[in-house]
Amino acid sequence: MSLLAVLDRLSEVSSFDKSLESARAAVNKVLRPQAFKDLLHGTWLGHPVHPILAMVPVGTWLSAGILDAVPPARPAATALIGTGVAASLPAALAGAADWSEQDDAVRRLGAVHAVANSAALGLYVGSLVARRKGNGTLGRVLAYSGLGLASASASIGGHMSYAQSSGANHAVVEARQLTTEWIDLGPLDDLPEGRPALRTGEGQGTPVGLAVVRRGARVDVFVNACAHVGGPLAEGTVEEVRGADCLVCPWHGSAFDLESGEPRRGPTASAQERLEVRYEAGRVYGKLPNRHVSK
Repeated sequence: MSLLAVLDRLSEVSSFDKSLESARAAVNKVLRPQAFKDLLHGTWLGHPVHPILAMVPVGTWLSAGILDAVPPARPAATALIGTGVAASLPAALAGAADWSEQDDAVRRLGAVHAVANSAALGLYVGSLVARRKGNGTLGRVLAYSGLGLASASASIGGHMSYAQSSGANHAVVEARQLTTEWIDLGPLDDLPEGRPALRTGEGQGTPVGLAVVRRGARVDVFVNACAHVGGPLAEGTVEEVRGADCLVCPWHGSAFDLESGEPRRGPTASAQERLEVRYEAGRVYGKLPNRHVSK
């Protein structure tokens, strides 16, 4: 059985869902206020920050493993291990924030990822203690064990990102299926005022849902699938969030600025795919931005 199949099977095990839900509730209770959690999500950056922060412990521990193989460089390896241990805390906080807003399959695998990372961190802390006491051999054994465990855990994190689309922009996938021509969204007067309506555009095989919001004579059009995990934006609400009128996802509360599609509140870190709009003879038309046009 391939590693992919093993991890997929693991993500289907529901035995610990009750405990994971308790852990999720605890994470949401600790990571407050919302602005702090958005900081950890990367909403302010437009990109998840967990993979960026995780580069520091991964990079320093891997470098320490190389330096530990060269006796004169072992003091530098110790310094790198200490740097990685310190950097693991913010990386873990960002990972926990993202984990708490995912679906069941991702949370199950994410729990294994977190346990493995915690065990690797414990091995590295033990390595630092052993080195401080003058037992360099034990320190190196613990460090190499930690590196092996952290590497295995990284493969789980990669599976969550690439196979389970955790952290991916789900709206882009839908946008790529959409026609590149102008889409007739119907008469302006048929659109409800101040709340999203569902319209569809021609796709490659199946129609692609669009969330359309009218505010007076202005209309904003978005791909219906939320960038976070694909929630139906047309079933959401229009609210003022941090000084801007936003389209709010009904699943996890991500808020997108109606005028730009940029996130105003997490858990999303990605902007929502927004269509160009034109008006003609009382009708509304939307068109995919040029960046999605095939070359």
